[in-house]
Amino acid sequence: MSHEARLKELKLELPSNARTLGMYKFVLVDGGLAYVSGHGPVGADGTSVCGRLGESLQKEAGFEAARRTGINVIRSLREQFGSLDAIERIVKTTGFVNAAPDFKDHPAVINGFSELMRDVFGPEAGIGSRSAIGVASLPGGWAVEIEAIFKLSAK
Repeated sequence: MSHEARLKELKLELPSNARTLGMYKFVLVDGGLAYVSGHGPVGADGTSVCGRLGESLQKEAGFEAARRTGINVIRSLREQFGSLDAIERIVKTTGFVNAAPDFKDHPAVINGFSELMRDVFGPEAGIGSRSAIGVASLPGGWAVEIEAIFKLSAK
């Protein structure tokens, strides 16, 4: 099954009108790889999931924030390439979690993103290497920020 067919089957609403928070590209292609800049949990209505995991947010809310961030990454990839079928696989994910000093469930939070990538790109192509890191703050007070690297299809 193609990535586009999986996306259609999942019935995900992809937001539009994304804007950068600085001077960068959402996606930069170099040498057969697509480097996706940090994305946050901004919904289709423009609202963001903000807060600190382990203080104002529990890991379940963080999981949903990471999933929402994944939807934004998918939107950026589709805007860049016209189709998710231009992607061969995810290579690397780095997930930043706005976390209290004693929060320890960073991987469970970033699973919201990783599980979505698996669902859209399939169990082999949708799982890559990954880091989940706790940080003291993120842009706009976001709960998570995620960047990723994808390998482009040779087709």
